[in-house]
Amino acid sequence: MDFTPTEEQEAARELAARVFGDLATHERLRAAGTGTDAELWKALCAAGLPGAVEDTGLLGLVLLLEEQGRVTAQVPFAATCVYGLLAVTRHGTAEQRARLLPGLRDGTTVITGALPAGGVVSTAHDEARGRATAPADGGGPRQGRAPNPTTPGPLPGPIGESLPPASGGEPLPPASGGEPLPQASGGGQLSGVVDWVPWLRDATHVLVPDADRVLWLVRTEDAAAVEAVELTAPWSAGRLVLAETPAERLGAAAERTWADAERPGAPTEARAAAHDDVLAAARIAFAGLQAGVCAGSLARAVAYTSVREQFGRPLATHQAVQLRAADAHMDTEAIRVTAYEAAWRFDEGLDAEAAALTAAWWASEAGKRVVHAGQHLHGGMGADLDHPVHRHFLWGRQLDAYLGCGTELLAELGDLLAKGDPS
Repeated sequence: MDFTPTEEQEAARELAARVFGDLATHERLRAAGTGTDAELWKALCAAGLPGAVEDTGLLGLVLLLEEQGRVTAQVPFAATCVYGLLAVTRHGTAEQRARLLPGLRDGTTVITGALPAGGVVSTAHDEARGRATAPADGGGPRQGRAPNPTTPGPLPGPIGESLPPASGGEPLPPASGGEPLPQASGGGQLSGVVDWVPWLRDATHVLVPDADRVLWLVRTEDAAAVEAVELTAPWSAGRLVLAETPAERLGAAAERTWADAERPGAPTEARAAAHDDVLAAARIAFAGLQAGVCAGSLARAVAYTSVREQFGRPLATHQAVQLRAADAHMDTEAIRVTAYEAAWRFDEGLDAEAAALTAAWWASEAGKRVVHAGQHLHGGMGADLDHPVHRHFLWGRQLDAYLGCGTELLAELGDLLAKGDPS
């Protein structure tokens, strides 16, 4: 494997660093409050950075998100690239790509994701068949984590699917084993609630999975309600309410057979593939964002302890401070290298599911340690809510909650490895 950036990836990273560095200043972030910096978003899109992800791949996106994380820039860059541009490019139909990609490139279309835990949610079809499904967490790429009352996180919110009849409004009579069931040609209706979705207030569309892990695009203007929700980090989140809301299937409709109907608990591989691909990409992308958040926090701690004196010499000369900073540096590098490896495997067409879980685990567990260390090394200044390092702390904790707790990520990784080839 080779993580060396290509010329195109390096050029995009340098451009992103300049744009973020010039516009995502502490003063501008403070003025933006909990909202998105519209001027910065326009500058990023004018520079062609969202569109560049099509050429630089997921590894290129990880490099760009590192630069965003260093300054905690308040733009929906991660969400619209991973849930929008990459998802539509890889799984959309030719018509969807032609219609959606131009807007995703220039920033007039913003897509976020409401991926519940593991993509398992209740549907109208399930209820009609008496099928029991597990309640889902709304909001992010995590697996079944219970909400933490002290940290804003995804709360239970089932998403329901109701597909219209495909022919004449009447179901077809039972058919033999391999014949397809009647189903919608690509449109349907969704009902349910997701208690928070990141950057929903900025989005024109939201990507929503159903119980069979089919991905649907919903226009936010068609939703029954989009209510503002404030999270630990300023992610312009919202509560999504759907009530028989029109939805468009991402990609071509997967063939559904009567044999599948007899096994409602086993979604076909074709239906799950796009969902699992987007979930893995999201875990990798947000791990890259966490690498940048941690690098920015550590850089601020190093700068502060190099000039702040105690007992007549800089804090950075004390061994305890050096050891704490060194541990944070190693954690940051572990987040970075696991995100790079997972992104490289993803771009090369290799199985990246285990690598994505590994990157998410490091981003969650190590990221939490790093932002705590960054704030701790600032001493009393770290307790100042208006200090720039506190913003890194908030982003680090929010990403920890979004990706999922370490023990459950490890459990999912263990299950995945146990099902694999023992050799």
